[in-house]
Amino acid sequence: MIAEIELSTLSKIINNQRSYFNSGATLSYEFRIQQLKKLKQVIRNHEQDIFDALKTDLNKHEFESYSTEVGLVYEELNIAISHLKKWMKPERKSTPMVLFPSSSYLYKDPLGCVLIIAPWNYPFQLLINPLVGAIAGGNCAVLKPSELAPATAVIIEKIISETFSPEYVATIQGEGHVVIPEMMNNHRFDLVFFTGSIPVGRSIAEMAAKKLTPVILELGGKSPCVVDKDVDLNHAAKRIVWGKFTNAGQTCVAPDYLLIHNSQKEKLIELIKETIVSFFGEQAIKADYGRIITTKRFKTLAGYLADGEIIYGGHTNEEELFIEPTLMTNVSLDAPLMHDEIFGPILPIFGFDTHEEAMNIIARNPNPLSFYLFSKNSSTADFYTKHLAFGGGCINNTLVHLGNSNIPFGGVGNSGMGHYHGKFSFEAFSRIKSVVKTGTWFDSGVYYAPFKEKIKIARMFLRF
Repeated sequence: MIAEIELSTLSKIINNQRSYFNSGATLSYEFRIQQLKKLKQVIRNHEQDIFDALKTDLNKHEFESYSTEVGLVYEELNIAISHLKKWMKPERKSTPMVLFPSSSYLYKDPLGCVLIIAPWNYPFQLLINPLVGAIAGGNCAVLKPSELAPATAVIIEKIISETFSPEYVATIQGEGHVVIPEMMNNHRFDLVFFTGSIPVGRSIAEMAAKKLTPVILELGGKSPCVVDKDVDLNHAAKRIVWGKFTNAGQTCVAPDYLLIHNSQKEKLIELIKETIVSFFGEQAIKADYGRIITTKRFKTLAGYLADGEIIYGGHTNEEELFIEPTLMTNVSLDAPLMHDEIFGPILPIFGFDTHEEAMNIIARNPNPLSFYLFSKNSSTADFYTKHLAFGGGCINNTLVHLGNSNIPFGGVGNSGMGHYHGKFSFEAFSRIKSVVKTGTWFDSGVYYAPFKEKIKIARMFLRF
């Protein structure tokens, strides 16, 4: 069971973290690298416990738990451990001749005390991966796991308490709508990192703005998947089914709806049906297939099934929190199914004849977190890449951009602000400080009064 924290204890933890950071204890490379290695080892020690917790909360198979949660954390840790020394080094920049004899540098300073708020859909990875960036950046951190994934929240608290002192990294449990405002309204953090829904993200940003606290918001939205007429249908079917129904569709970057060129629509729909059966069998309830997180979410998703024609699936079991992989057509673009982020195993399908027609449908829900295109035509790929604003995406695949720590992950507009992963996580939890160093062996005196005819020199170096 998750133990609620007393408000006085909460304030003490946050104040102690501020004092600990101000002591300079987190600044050195030696300290940071040691903490990263400790975190990696304790996760390895508790790997089975993490798998068991994710099974309890979301019915995740160990393979899925490793490939989408624990394994991604190992990757982040390995990259940070390998490259931290290079990331921390001051970076020399060119200096204008007018500043001679000077040299210019960028220093990467820790932000201070940060708050990381995790969602329930990938409750381990989406809390620990930002923590890797916070540690690498030299910060103290308060972690708020999702209370909707209680088993995972408990094992996270165990891992953190075994590894770090609370004045450095602390886990705060409790109802998010109570604990988070209490922390943010009564204490100033140097950054709030939030992953979750757009409405809650908006609320987080409003609270942060009162104290001029910067935020990184990793939100969601309706991520479209477009299938062109020139496409490998077999690969498309497998990758779409995998991307959509992983974690029972409860993935912020899952394809939210499918736009298929009418010349390929019927063929692809049949292949998708066959692929669902090959992945999950005739009865997905008996397969390695996830469950909906809460009864409330189950009822919301079940309500969407009335928004169109079900052409595959549609079976539900409230007691099991099970919703079958479901395909739907004849859905109105004004229906709730096409207004809300689905965040479940329901895939609305639409046909189109021209790319402009597809673009008009996408424009009804602009700035998606992700965009997916299946096409063999490079000019088609260029068209969508250049004309659509989206956080990130794939050509001829789904989800996999999330697994590359060498490229940033983040949203745009309604789907979020800021980005992270790999070096970008270190930068997200650091502040760039600019320093110009000037030698004392020479002084031109050109800056000093009296100025007389010095404007000629100024024009020489600072040309209009």
